[in-house]
Order: sequence, then structure tokens, then C-alpha cells
Amino acid sequence: MNENSNKLNTKAHILLLTAILFMLPNLALADTYQSGEHVEPAYEGWRPNADGTFSFMFGYMNENWLEEPDVDIGENNFFSPGEPDRGQPTHFLPRRNRFHFEVVVPSDWGDRELVWTLNVNGVERKAYATLTPDYLVDNMVIASETGSLGAGTSSPESRANLPPVLTVQGDDIRYARVGESISLVTHVADDGLPVPRKETTTTADELQTRMMRPPRRVTVGKTNALFLSWNVYRGTGKVTFDPPMSKPWEDTRTSANSPWGPLWLPPEVPEDGMYEVTATFDEPGTYILWGRADDGGLYHDGYITVNVEE
Repeated sequence: MNENSNKLNTKAHILLLTAILFMLPNLALADTYQSGEHVEPAYEGWRPNADGTFSFMFGYMNENWLEEPDVDIGENNFFSPGEPDRGQPTHFLPRRNRFHFEVVVPSDWGDRELVWTLNVNGVERKAYATLTPDYLVDNMVIASETGSLGAGTSSPESRANLPPVLTVQGDDIRYARVGESISLVTHVADDGLPVPRKETTTTADELQTRMMRPPRRVTVGKTNALFLSWNVYRGTGKVTFDPPMSKPWEDTRTSANSPWGPLWLPPEVPEDGMYEVTATFDEPGTYILWGRADDGGLYHDGYITVNVEE
């Protein structure tokens, strides 16, 4: 073997070793955060309602990438003061879920605190909600925080955007049997804003280039496009949705079927706005299913209850 070949082999070995050392911390973190971690409740802010009441907006950060904990209403999942059940989830999707639900408080709430307490995997965390002016939220804040806009930016298009309108067809309470699918028909109307970002990448080389490109923004990034997602809000069994739903949580990994993922392509929007999805349950119980229509910047939610028997 000549001297040039030796140099090339040495360089190749160094590059391989460097790549392995670079990957090790990420692999360790991936193993660490698959399961067993806690869920951090988050107070996102408040907004006034037309009737004089106020809506406190909450989300959470599930520190796990894989585990979806179920925490019943009670000593490990409650609000105080007052009623412990304020409509919060008992099933927690992975990672960061912003603006997940709202709690309405009366017009005379004043300077009191509303506290959401969560204990997951033995770790207790609290989120404290108040009407502090700094936490006032509008549509621009929501779009910015969820990644539709860059930090501190807006445009005439984004300011004109209205949330989509989601309407679940049929009864609010359904009945099903284990292993048998039920149909969820949902109408979604939208104003077409923000204008969807067209995907122009067509070749493998261009896709590879995009995958290797470093981040270009300091905030979370999200593709602006209309999509519908159904997920479990309350209920402990596995529910399979067909077709598979885009994720409503911030999965930033490549090809993760998430609008926060670099190579996500939005599903086709039906011409009549009617989406049909089937849900199949693998265990009996009472489930609340949560549907979210999201146009990239803003969202609208709907819920149905399904009683599942053997």
C-alpha cells in the first residue's frame, strides 16, 4: 500500500471516529428520554372573552419522546382552587404541546392564581395562571409561539388570518366495540391564510441537502398548511386512526409526519372540506377524542366521547 493510500485511510478513520463521537451524546439522550421522564405543565397566557370572562391557556412539555403517560384526574392531576377537573387532558402526547386547552374563569377573577398540578413518574410540577398583563395573548402571539412566524415578526397576511372552523359531524357521544372501527367525519372550513408554503424539492440530492442544512431561525419552525389531526385526549387504551394523522406536537425530526419536521408534506385538503377518519380501539373504556384543525398559524378544536365495550 503506497503512502497516499495510507493517508487516505487515516483520514477516513479520523472522520469516522469524529462522526461516532458526535453521535454518542445524541444517542445517549435519545435512550434517556424515551420514557420514565416527567411532564411539565405550562401556562401559555390568557385572553379576554366577549362575555367579560377570561380564558387561561395551558399546554405542557412531556419530556419523553416515546412514552405517553395517562394520569387520571385526582391527586396527580388537578387544578386548585376550586374544581380539580377543569377539562385538562389525562393522556399526554410526547414533547411540547402548546395551547392545548383553555380554562374559563369569571370576570371578577382579579389577581388570584389558578394552579395546575401534575405528578408524572414521581415528579410533581405546577403551572401558575394569572391575569398578569405580560401574559395577554392574541392571534399573533399564538402564531409566533407555535412557529408560524419568526420571532417578533408579522405581515398583513398573518394579521388577517382567522382560525379554521372544525365541525364534527354526528353525535357528541358514540359507542364502539373493541377491534371494530368507527367513522369520524369532520368538516373543516378555512380562509386560505396563511398561504401554504409550496414544496418544490423533487430530487434525492435536493432532499439530502435540506436534511443537512443547519437551522436558520432561533425559534421553532412550522410549515404553514391546513391539516386535521385526531388524537386521544382522555382514555388509557391504544387508538389507531386511519389514515395516519399528522402530529399536533412539535416533532422536529426529519420525516416525522409533523409540520415542525423539515420534510413534512401537508395532506391533501378535500374539495368539500369533509375529512373521514376511522378510529379503532384495542381496550374497553371511556375515551375522549380530540380533533384539531390547524392552518399553520391558528387552530380550532373539537371533542367527542366514545364508550367502548368488549
